[in-house]
Amino acid sequence: MAAKKISITVKVWRQASETAKGCLETYALKEISTDMSFLEMLDVLNEQLTLEGKEPVAFDHDCREGICGMCGAVVDGIAHGPEQETTLCQLHLRHFQDGQVIYIEPFRSKAFSVIKDLMVDRSAFDRIIQAGGFISVNTGSASDANTVPVPQQQTEQAMDAAACIGCGACVAACPNAAAMLFTAAKISQLSLMPQGRPERKQRALSLVKAMDKEGFGNCSNHRECEQVCPKGISIRHIARMNREYLAATLFNE
Repeated sequence: MAAKKISITVKVWRQASETAKGCLETYALKEISTDMSFLEMLDVLNEQLTLEGKEPVAFDHDCREGICGMCGAVVDGIAHGPEQETTLCQLHLRHFQDGQVIYIEPFRSKAFSVIKDLMVDRSAFDRIIQAGGFISVNTGSASDANTVPVPQQQTEQAMDAAACIGCGACVAACPNAAAMLFTAAKISQLSLMPQGRPERKQRALSLVKAMDKEGFGNCSNHRECEQVCPKGISIRHIARMNREYLAATLFNE
């Protein structure tokens, strides 16, 4: 069965550099297959712009399988677009209507400066992880995995937190530009497992300190981060992070 074709109008944020003034530019795309992903649509747009002798739209991407966390943009006011638990690269045009006008903008945050067009600098996340996202315990080889019993519920919670791909949608969606869901996920995935407990207190202190240093805001329980997270990470991890941080602070005193 042949794929349906639609014609759309995209209004894309164009910005030459961090310090340059940006604006929305309008482009028409005709007879686009609804089987295309959102990034494939941007590829088609860039081919069209190149043939017209114009500058292509800059956007981040890598695996295009919803794994790497490289892609991300605000589509019609929603980070990663209208489909829940879906990365931008896995969002398909079948979720849009013929003749629809689509607004595409970069993630916006003080800590995520615009590099060009839809590309933003998310290296702040890397620095947060570097501040304490590690374990020093020798975990052994794969065959040693069952030597330390871990309750299933605890394991599932750790795996849920570890699903975070660091895309930054939580920051883009939060009215305070908070990175607490991301930071909490990194704290939870290690503190819940026995191997991560030796650095448990120091990790909570270091990651929260690094998060604050980068200029992110604080959580005010709007839960927008949870709604746009492509991996469905719960804000329960933020509550755990707060408990871990409080316990670490009291312990250090």
